[in-house]
Amino acid sequence: MDSTPSRRANPQIAKADGDAPVQAYIAAMPGWKRDLGRQLDALIMQAVPGACKAVKWNSPLYGIEGQGWFLGVHCFTKYLKVAFFQGVSLKPLPPVESKDKNTRYFHIYEGEKLDAAQFASWAKQASKLPGWGKT
Repeated sequence: MDSTPSRRANPQIAKADGDAPVQAYIAAMPGWKRDLGRQLDALIMQAVPGACKAVKWNSPLYGIEGQGWFLGVHCFTKYLKVAFFQGVSLKPLPPVESKDKNTRYFHIYEGEKLDAAQFASWAKQASKLPGWGKT
């Protein structure tokens, strides 16, 4: 049996509310995704001051208290996925469709330049829409 620890694309962080578990998730992100995670977290919090945070289902979630989650982040081997839970209402539409009719995704691959202004605009728009689940 191989005793080499598995290297997962997505950090395994216990379910918890608040900034601390989100920062633990970001710190555990592999390679280039860590700096991108820090950048996304800063952009979200600048665009939506006071947004609440949690890690659920091994993904950081951002939401508005009493309104639900508007955005989630998940690491995959080759890219970082941002889910906008009411993405069909954002202008312009985030580029990737979902099986869920309301959700749209934004994928970021290594070496791609992030359009920070567009991302912040999506986060701000998303925060004003009814969220998913309970914050």
